[in-house]
Amino acid sequence: MNGAADWLHVSLWALGAALGVGIVAAVVLRLMRRASLVLQIVVVAVAAVGSLVGGMVIAADRMYVSQADFGVFLWLAAVAGLVSVALAVVLGVSLVRNSHVVIDRARRLGDPAVSGAVAGRPLSNEFAVLARELAASDERLSRSREREARTEAARRELVAWISHDLRTPLAGLRAMGEALEDGVADDPARYHRLMLDQVDRLGGMVDDLFQLSTIHAGALRLDKQTMSVVELVDDLVAQLGPVAASHGVAVVGRDVADLTLEADPRELARAMANLAMNSIRLSPSGAEIVISAAAGDDDFVVLSVADSAGGIRETDLGRVFEAGWRGSAARAAGDGPRMVVASSGFGAASGGGATDSGAGGGSAGEAANRARAAGGRRAAGAQGGAGLGLAIVQGIAAAHDGRVTVQNVDAGCRFDVFVPVSSVR
Repeated sequence: MNGAADWLHVSLWALGAALGVGIVAAVVLRLMRRASLVLQIVVVAVAAVGSLVGGMVIAADRMYVSQADFGVFLWLAAVAGLVSVALAVVLGVSLVRNSHVVIDRARRLGDPAVSGAVAGRPLSNEFAVLARELAASDERLSRSREREARTEAARRELVAWISHDLRTPLAGLRAMGEALEDGVADDPARYHRLMLDQVDRLGGMVDDLFQLSTIHAGALRLDKQTMSVVELVDDLVAQLGPVAASHGVAVVGRDVADLTLEADPRELARAMANLAMNSIRLSPSGAEIVISAAAGDDDFVVLSVADSAGGIRETDLGRVFEAGWRGSAARAAGDGPRMVVASSGFGAASGGGATDSGAGGGSAGEAANRARAAGGRRAAGAQGGAGLGLAIVQGIAAAHDGRVTVQNVDAGCRFDVFVPVSSVR
């Protein structure tokens, strides 16, 4: 070929041949869109060789290539085509195998009988990324399934506790009511007091259930204000002091930092009072419950309640905030692992179960007033509420964008409520 014009003509003919073959290949691929990936890759390889052959045919027809050279070119193209098709088949088979591995992993996604990543042959980068994402999704599903199982178990346990705790005071009320009706009660005034205790206990459990359902529904509305931590602790100590004294223990504020934070005073006081009352109920006579406050990391205020009422089993530390969970073994005062009767803290103060919540109060002062009005009395054998108090504390902390933790310290344990200095909700 001589001159730019010849090169231009050959380029245009080659382009035309390539476009023609490409259009045919595109139509074939569309018709074969549900066919095997191997066949589709072979079509692409054949189309590439076909474009080359088409260009050579046109070049030979225009006398740019001799017949002898054209035959050699065709032979070379045929050999190259066979090799290309073979390589296309190898590539297609490899991709199909990789896809089968990924399909198998996707099929096993969420299968509780399969744990961890499924072993398989090495994958290409894209398939490997997809396989890793599937493995990560499977891990998330497994964790979610475990959480769901724990939640369902806790729900069943809660229903069982609630049923038992409702049945007990109702049976007592019925028995005492029948005794009064039949005129066989030797001390009617005492029976009336005990009946009021049982009513308080029932009301407390209903209030706790309402509060917990509000928290779980995400419907807890906070009235945040700038509040003093010192005032919060002082109010708790003053209001819960008489209740603690009736149980032979003391509530004191110690190491309280002079801090302020944005929070709902009513709900935060309820959470702290729940923790303090839990310690009051479980502490031996003469024990001291310490409420403290300090500046934590990342602009958090840490409000703590520490007691000497015995520790919590290490295996139980992760469950104390589950609704309905109240421990697996009773503990003697200051001796051995304690049973966390995680009822609302105010309940033990007034008849073994009375509580304040969004439906019926909620501040430490109201709870303490009710306890004093009841004369610090407890129904015989009262075991606390339905195991909701610590779950409510956790919900209130979460509503403030905070958290609550528990750990064993010395002869007791310490609950820490982390509340951000300022949060938006």
